[in-house]
Amino acid sequence: MYAKFFGLKQEPFSIAPDPHYLFMSERHREALAHLLYGLRGGGGFVLLTGEIGAGKTTVCRCFLQQIPKHCNVAYIFNPKLSVPELLQTVCEEFHIPVPANAAAAAGSSGTPSLKPFVDAINEFLLRTHAVGQNNVLIIDEAQNLSAEVLEQLRLLTNLETSERKLLQIVLIGQPELRQILAAPELEQLAQRVIARFHLQALSEAETEQYISHRLGVAGLERALPFERGVLRRIHQISRGVPRRINLLCDRALLGAYAQGKARVDRKTLQLAAAEVFEGSNRVGGGLPVWWPWALLGAAVAGLALAGALAWNVAKKPLASKPVAAASAAASAASSASAVLASKPASSPALPAAVLPASAPSPSLIQAGLREEAQAWRELAALWQMQAVAAVADPCQALAQTAQVLCYQGSGGSLALLRLLDRPTLLSLQDEAGQPYQLLLLGLGAQTALVRSSAGGPAQTVSLLELGQQWRGDYATLWRQPPGYTGRITPGPTLDWLRAQLAKARGEPKPAATQKYLDAATRAKVAAFQRSQGLDRDGLAGPVTLMQLNRVAGVAEPRLQSLP
Repeated sequence: MYAKFFGLKQEPFSIAPDPHYLFMSERHREALAHLLYGLRGGGGFVLLTGEIGAGKTTVCRCFLQQIPKHCNVAYIFNPKLSVPELLQTVCEEFHIPVPANAAAAAGSSGTPSLKPFVDAINEFLLRTHAVGQNNVLIIDEAQNLSAEVLEQLRLLTNLETSERKLLQIVLIGQPELRQILAAPELEQLAQRVIARFHLQALSEAETEQYISHRLGVAGLERALPFERGVLRRIHQISRGVPRRINLLCDRALLGAYAQGKARVDRKTLQLAAAEVFEGSNRVGGGLPVWWPWALLGAAVAGLALAGALAWNVAKKPLASKPVAAASAAASAASSASAVLASKPASSPALPAAVLPASAPSPSLIQAGLREEAQAWRELAALWQMQAVAAVADPCQALAQTAQVLCYQGSGGSLALLRLLDRPTLLSLQDEAGQPYQLLLLGLGAQTALVRSSAGGPAQTVSLLELGQQWRGDYATLWRQPPGYTGRITPGPTLDWLRAQLAKARGEPKPAATQKYLDAATRAKVAAFQRSQGLDRDGLAGPVTLMQLNRVAGVAEPRLQSLP
């Protein structure tokens, strides 16, 4: 109803769990990372809990989109089932054939027999494992599962090989699910939970980013349609719960539209909140007292007045805050969706709690390059660049020798390295606190390829070993756009950016040049960042430009793919 009035392509605040609108806050990234880690954690249970409307189901839908093709998925969204009904549903979801009279078969006690279903499921798990397939059972609203059903689920995970269990079960539910699993009679199941995460509400800053994100996805290319201070009040009223934010913003925008207002003011927000949450100020049809008069006023004013009010807003880009390159990289690093967007079968970033600290492995230390200049020479060789002498800043010295730039960051992760997909120098320390470098040459699902000595052969190490020792400091090189001076400026740099964005979107190359970086281009940058799992700020920083290079096929060294 109000989409065109505010310059939107669609209404942005539906409560349907659409992954297209998924806002990857730090908490949502961690939740998704736990689910993806559990997928490769050798079987057992993964637990995701959160308040009503916190975004659990939306994260799950995003998780489903990133499950590799070799995984068979069964999804149960109505778990109020008896044990026989659950087993029958599992068979149906996995398309497992069972005898026609299995549901009616009775055991020795006269109750329905579970054996036909259990035998069919076990046979299916063994058969699919033999051909290299994994099996994942996802149960939403799992707080409704009875103790008997939970115990039967535990028994299903008993089937295992010497390396892993053959069935991975993901339980998604409200906070009381944690209390249920803490019961003494379910202790055996609780011990099989290999990853768990509680999804909390958004902070005030994240609430503002969430609203900006959804409006951007819906096509907004101007200033946010909320007056100053209203976004803070939205957070206070909604308590940062995404579903409550959606309900409140949707009704507030509808109220502003009905009154012919181009922006939501505090009074309109309060009236919308009274209608959606408090139940006060209502008339017979469930609408607040002011609603009929507002609609009447809007009708009398006519579409011309409404349009004039709507399009009289100062044309400003979406509110965004500049983010330092290293900070943007750190945000991108925690995005598990980017891991599988880059390489679908790759291993996600492990949650920090899963990686215990320990002394550096001798194998990593032996593989390390002790002299920084030597490490940079190894990296330069991959770019077919001239070697760097022992200078104070080899990074900048390299950047002056060719059309490349040096990028150094902290707070990185294996997910970020996989996303950047380029040889990278990793900084580590030995037990004595002495620095050494690893030249990362390749990444696989469970292993990494690193340079073992100057000009010598590479060495394979496990990702777990690498993740335990590396604390996130890294450096790499990237090919800069023409005329680039550290930011996007009118001329060749802006033309290059628009051309690369068009190529990434499958659109024709823009014919005309632009005199400035407009809101439409910023929106396309933000959309590209979202597609890559980067922080959606609309600013084309080094990490975003590296990803544009990769997507557009710019010639740069890439990491080797490992099994």
